[in-house]
Amino acid sequence: MSETTFEFDAALAAPELLEGWTIGSAVNGGILMARLASALRPVLDGDGRHPHCLVLSAHFLSAAQAGGYAVRTEAVRSGRTVSTGQASLTQQVDGVAVERIRALATFGDLVALSEPMRRQSEPPPMPAPEECLGFEDVPAEGAAVAMPPILERVDLRFDPATAMWAVGQPSRQGRLRAWIRFRDGREPDPLALLFFLDALPPVAFDLGLLGWAPTLELTAHVRAVPAPGWLLVELATENFSATLLEEDARIWDSSGRLVAQSRQLAAVRVDDS
Repeated sequence: MSETTFEFDAALAAPELLEGWTIGSAVNGGILMARLASALRPVLDGDGRHPHCLVLSAHFLSAAQAGGYAVRTEAVRSGRTVSTGQASLTQQVDGVAVERIRALATFGDLVALSEPMRRQSEPPPMPAPEECLGFEDVPAEGAAVAMPPILERVDLRFDPATAMWAVGQPSRQGRLRAWIRFRDGREPDPLALLFFLDALPPVAFDLGLLGWAPTLELTAHVRAVPAPGWLLVELATENFSATLLEEDARIWDSSGRLVAQSRQLAAVRVDDS
């Protein structure tokens, strides 16, 4: 990797899904969404009027694994203000193409569509990054979960008030807050926001449920081009029935601007015994 190539960009350009972006054996959903948006941009932005993914709705059909893949794209509609397309990612399994994720996305110009700001959710109170907790601050012998490879790509600092799940003492309020940025110094941009919306541990961890919580569907809205620096991410859940949990994410940039939000439906493994 050259000095000017950041890990995120290298991962999107690679002909394989990389081990370094996995959680357990599965490739992170955020990097998959960013990969599909990256593939759709030249299809929907041929004249330079629609450079940014504004909304992306992804259905996760099976768990993507590190290794080779193929992406198919299709323009659905080209308009004056926005254009819409769809994309899917498949992998070969025993000689058969298995679809991993399919998405419908709308592109436009965030610079033109984000001002003036008329109303937004204000960022929650949050200690400064240096006053928050990273995975490296959790004693190995007391950690409730192991750090997955993907978290080596990001600098993640949890609000102490929402971090006690990491030592087996969840608040059970269904809320996580953290500062996040790339470890290699890459600044955030609209494409990276798709990844950051799904980069934190699942909010189910704060309910004491530390198992795998695969996403069934996630709709992401990118609202503005982020300012350089740390991003503040908040996850929350208000609805959890049987084994299905809704997770809402919001991201504010270093200026306090709400730059992205999402809602997903996830399947959570619950032991009622």
